Amino acid sequence: MLHHISLGVRDLQAAGAFYDGTLGALGYRRVFDGEASIGYGLVDGQDILLLNLCVDAAAPGDGFHLAFAAPSRASVDAFHRNGLAAGGRDNGAPGLRPDYGDAYYAAFLVDPDGHRVEAVINRVAA
Repeated sequence: MLHHISLGVRDLQAAGAFYDGTLGALGYRRVFDGEASIGYGLVDGQDILLLNLCVDAAAPGDGFHLAFAAPSRASVDAFHRNGLAAGGRDNGAPGLRPDYGDAYYAAFLVDPDGHRVEAVINRVAA
């Protein structure tokens, strides 16, 4: 359904450091790097998440967050750890969320611009 999502950020370098660490833990990488934008995905030039420098950027309010698919519980843990190290704020430590399902394992962060993000794997660990 979605081709990509763009987020406005006030400090592209800080946002890039945060998403390099968090999305890198999930297997994604920078696929586009410009003066005012950074793109993340799997294939060069085909960004799925685009960060755009915007001096007056503001994160959406309550009720909005982005959930990224994780390949393993260990990658969810690394997402959270890397995000905290890069200036993110904890919004829910890694762990099972039985309210969402028996195998729903997730971590939640707030990025340096106030966007709420999640990493999740929703299958029984091997």
